Amino acid sequence: MSHLPPPLWTVSPGLSDYPAALADMEARAAAIFAGEASERIWLLEHPPLYTAGTSSDPAELLDPRFPVYDAGRGGRYTYHGPGQRVGYVQLDLSKRGRDVRAYVSALEGWVIDALAEFGVTARRAQGRIGIWTDDENGREAKIGAIGVRVKRWVTMHGVSINVAPDLAHFGGIVPCGIAEFPVTSLAALGKMVGFAEVDAALERALPAFLDKISASD
Repeated sequence: MSHLPPPLWTVSPGLSDYPAALADMEARAAAIFAGEASERIWLLEHPPLYTAGTSSDPAELLDPRFPVYDAGRGGRYTYHGPGQRVGYVQLDLSKRGRDVRAYVSALEGWVIDALAEFGVTARRAQGRIGIWTDDENGREAKIGAIGVRVKRWVTMHGVSINVAPDLAHFGGIVPCGIAEFPVTSLAALGKMVGFAEVDAALERALPAFLDKISASD
């Protein structure tokens, strides 16, 4: 059990510019490393865009109908846009346990626990990072994405949850390099909830998430 103070919980209204958010995240990570800023959970929403991870294959950018940004995180192409809740998680793993694999698994568990509050049975999938559930047609579908970068043991990027985005916008890419599975959302599953409810569920699930990654005393 960790005795560290909880991260600063920040929610940005409206649509946040992606390059500005990336620069903010970089600056915050440097400040956390230097001991000049607290850890942070930053919830926001972006205008329509695609981001390229360090493993991106240009062939998976099918239709660059929106701006494409180099994210610097692991993974491949992903979409961000209105109706999708993005959570940038900035923690100091040098104080919470230097285990990136455990951190990624805990991120997945955090989203799974939050979605359970809305009656969505979500899960991990062997060999496929992300959050998965069954869509309205009974097909396995992705409802949340995970993408992380760890710099000097400070985490960047984090999670995204499809609350009520335009799912057609995902058609410009092969999401996370996985072509054989569709994407879904809370709205597509008939769960008409807003960001405020999703944020509250994430906040309630936060202590368990932090406990999973904290080094034992």
